[in-house]
Amino acid sequence: MQIKTRTFVDLVVWQQAHKFVLSLYQLTKSFPDTERYGLVTQLRRAGVSVTSNIAEGYTRFGRKNKAHFYTMSQASLTEIQNQLILSRDLGYISSENYDRLWEHTLDIYRMLNILIRSVKVNP
Repeated sequence: MQIKTRTFVDLVVWQQAHKFVLSLYQLTKSFPDTERYGLVTQLRRAGVSVTSNIAEGYTRFGRKNKAHFYTMSQASLTEIQNQLILSRDLGYISSENYDRLWEHTLDIYRMLNILIRSVKVNP
């Protein structure tokens, strides 16, 4: 049985990405003020880009067009991974928070892979 989605918020991948972005916002509140316009802004913008591209891809017509936006979400996740490494290495986040967030990016990336494959197969 396939569950029909009515809006992008019904997508489990969007729901997980949304939770992830909320975690990023919470985490970056503790970053030093000197990073307010550096890593904080970069992490938050990339996080919002993940959910925004999922939402936009959902409304697009055509398999190729949908897949493009979902792939852009993956690119933003990779950007976040790079910024998480920097944040950990600079001592802004603990190893535990890093590991938790890193695993969450991998889960979302896998879900996006499944979504991309499904739109390439199903019109």
